[in-house]
Amino acid sequence: MATTLTPLAHPAAVGPATASATATASASAAAAATAATVEIRCPQGWVAVCTMDDLTPGRGVAALLPDGTQAALFADRAGQAYAIANRDPFTGAQVLSRGLTGSADGRAFVASPLLKQRFDLASGHCLDDPEVAVAAYPVRTRGGERDS
Repeated sequence: MATTLTPLAHPAAVGPATASATATASASAAAAATAATVEIRCPQGWVAVCTMDDLTPGRGVAALLPDGTQAALFADRAGQAYAIANRDPFTGAQVLSRGLTGSADGRAFVASPLLKQRFDLASGHCLDDPEVAVAAYPVRTRGGERDS
């Protein structure tokens, strides 16, 4: 995931025509600054990877961890964040963040976009092959409206 930030112009440097645009951009920046930060615990400790605003229910986001591995992050409609390894163990491709999400028997899962095996987002276990699993990372959110 790559995010590009544009520096805000200093209010004294803008004319009347752009002052409201700058105020709107300032309000957006302030809202982003108060968004909850999503952190995952990996072998290097807790690592901030994105904000809750970066996670859209039903869609995944890939994050590069300090050791060079990738994690796939997801959020459900209730606002619960999950993180599992991004590497599909059946193909070796870093694609789980691009999979389709759903639930089975009350368990949130992501289906690999390649061969469609489903992985439990809380545990990393493959729902279609009990001998296969991916790493599941503990997730917490900090700041914003709530800490969990």
